[in-house]
Amino acid sequence: MNSKGTSSKLTKFFKVLGPGLVTGASDDDPSGIATYSQAGAKFGLTTLWVALITFPLMAAIQEMCARIGIMTSVGLTTTLKKHYSRFLLYLMLLFSVPAIVLNIGADIAGMGAVANLLLPSVSPIIFSVAFTLLLLVMIIYLPYQKMVAVLKYLCLSLLLYIAVPFFTHPDWWQVARRTFIPTIHFNKDFIEILVALLGTTISPYLFFWQVTMEAKDVKSSRQLFLARRRILKNEEDHTVAHAKEKNFMSLLIKKMQLDVNLGMLLSNLVMFFIILATGTALFGHGISQIDTVEQAAKALQPVAGDASYLVFTVGVIGTGLLAIPVLSGSLSYIVSETFGWKGDLDKKFFQAKSFYIVIIISLMLGLMINYWGLSPIKALFYTAILYGLTSPLLIGIVLHIANNKKIMKTHTNSRLSNGLGFATLIVMTAAAVALIWLQF
Repeated sequence: MNSKGTSSKLTKFFKVLGPGLVTGASDDDPSGIATYSQAGAKFGLTTLWVALITFPLMAAIQEMCARIGIMTSVGLTTTLKKHYSRFLLYLMLLFSVPAIVLNIGADIAGMGAVANLLLPSVSPIIFSVAFTLLLLVMIIYLPYQKMVAVLKYLCLSLLLYIAVPFFTHPDWWQVARRTFIPTIHFNKDFIEILVALLGTTISPYLFFWQVTMEAKDVKSSRQLFLARRRILKNEEDHTVAHAKEKNFMSLLIKKMQLDVNLGMLLSNLVMFFIILATGTALFGHGISQIDTVEQAAKALQPVAGDASYLVFTVGVIGTGLLAIPVLSGSLSYIVSETFGWKGDLDKKFFQAKSFYIVIIISLMLGLMINYWGLSPIKALFYTAILYGLTSPLLIGIVLHIANNKKIMKTHTNSRLSNGLGFATLIVMTAAAVALIWLQF
């Protein structure tokens, strides 16, 4: 009886989770895993403290994005079009679209490469093509609610990474020390990896996805409430209905905050445990140069054993299948809303051809990038630069919208949200400046 009750509660709890969980989990894509692995291999446990810093910053910005989606019921690009200059909109488009395509390309290449480690007789190119086709079928033919259900269960693949360090036998006293006592080295290599960790964790495409998904989730429920209010006739009924709607919105925001916080916690836990695994197994055994995610997986095998190697490799494929629909979906929402094309993931292909054609083109370009002579590492490098340039601008806009009473009504930012939001703006601006400075 108790086990049935516990199972039922867990099922209900998992159903409550949605856009925040998927957004946080998709942040740990194969290119992100490569970055975390580089940090662990190159600097050991020195960057573990970054996960403590990025969690509240990331959670604060994504919570603002989610609240904007709930209050506006439209995507972030549509809100930008309504309230800001077209110059800002097109500038954001100019930097975001190439960055997302490059990110997709790096992820597809990473998935193909690790799949080749499991089945060496099959070329990485064949795996990359197969994964791209699988993703296209999933995105185009699965209705939105089914796709979200698939994405939520793919989030479980991230839990594999939490198990990896237990195969590498870390010194837990050193782990605690490196986590709670920040260490910074003022040299080019360390600043580069610090900027890369920030860039891959607080990524602009996540802002767009979070706003759009929250808007989609809340739209039908709000319409139902408004329909009920129109049916009510006397003033007292209207007052009661208004109070109920206000209470409904407050409950929605509380549920969203739980979802977002858990999603961002999962994202940062995965970053923490990958740095811990590679910092213990690779750095501790003199392996300091890791350029790709498959190199990290290969290097783990002789040091940490076959179990950790398989967990790491399967996790990369799972996270790629989770992240690429979010990346391509975000890009299509940005482009479609900018040019006023109708369509979203709820529609079938023939009902939203332009929307799905953008997704198809983004995946095809991502697939081809790696066979045009641009390596996944270079793709990641250029992605980091483009994200670095757009993040401060978008964070500033999100902060402005979240404090605008005309848009947010009674649900503007609290002092804590503003404090964390401005801290994120300062940190990401400093990261962007550092990234540019390091190139000269």
